[in-house]
Amino acid sequence: MLDNNILNVLNLRKYFATREGIVKAVDGVNFSIRYGETLALVGESGSGKTTTGHVIMGFYTPDEGKLIYKGRYDLSIPIKKRPLELKKDIQIVFQDPGTSLNSKRMVKDIISLPLMIHRVVDKKRVYERVSELLEYVGLSDEYMFKYPHELGGGEKQLVAISRALASNPSFIILDESTSALDVSSQAKVLNTLIKIQKELGLTYLLITHDLGVVRNISHRVMIMYLGKVYEEALTEEFFRSPMHPYTQMLLSSIPTLSSEDEKIKPAGVESIGEIPSAVKPPSGCRFHTRCPFAKSICSEKEPPDIKVGDNHIVRCWLYE
Repeated sequence: MLDNNILNVLNLRKYFATREGIVKAVDGVNFSIRYGETLALVGESGSGKTTTGHVIMGFYTPDEGKLIYKGRYDLSIPIKKRPLELKKDIQIVFQDPGTSLNSKRMVKDIISLPLMIHRVVDKKRVYERVSELLEYVGLSDEYMFKYPHELGGGEKQLVAISRALASNPSFIILDESTSALDVSSQAKVLNTLIKIQKELGLTYLLITHDLGVVRNISHRVMIMYLGKVYEEALTEEFFRSPMHPYTQMLLSSIPTLSSEDEKIKPAGVESIGEIPSAVKPPSGCRFHTRCPFAKSICSEKEPPDIKVGDNHIVRCWLYE
């Protein structure tokens, strides 16, 4: 049977040794991403979402678990040991293009590098292809001869997207790729990403804490807290009927500018407390120390995955 998933992640764990103890950054995570969709991985700082993306990318090797890509590639090996066709097929756009773009290189050289490494086009066509990639994301030829410091934040991120597209990938990790931008630049980058996905059939893993971005671009949402997944749903269902108290807390803390936005916010659930240390996470449900609905069992046992709809899973004793 054909697998509709481009990526299957099974029991992923990634720990880090620190002076304070072992940080359980990702602690038994399971999920899949379908071909051509955008899965939004959401949570506060320290939830493990970026570590998850960096394991997929190969920056970290997992301590446990399997990551199967396109049904045949094992992503548990570091990026240096991955075959060239795999490196070519998975790309990443980082949060801050100011640090991810080489400040000493012109834009034409930044984008041409992956073209030459992966031999995407003939050498004679490299700069022609650079021009095409820039035009594709809405930038003119004149940007080829500029340095990153001469560009605005949105323009830098569009160059970073052009570089990611240069190797003709199937899968792109968007690591907080709009969080450093102003509202107008963010809108332009998001519209460009949506257009690219529709036209090229790309798959995105969107790592973010911005639920406004999630609502605009994602197909499915997965909520992480202290290294574990606590809710997963289709985006429309997620905003219409958030189930986990942590999800409700995140939604209730979104600043709103209209009555329509205010309607989706859960009533009576306020953002309280700080995320605990991942060195000594709370027992049972890791959110119980901040949860207004916590029961005694919440501190004693981890909740199971509970299916509350065809495409909606929540990990919470309230629905057991």
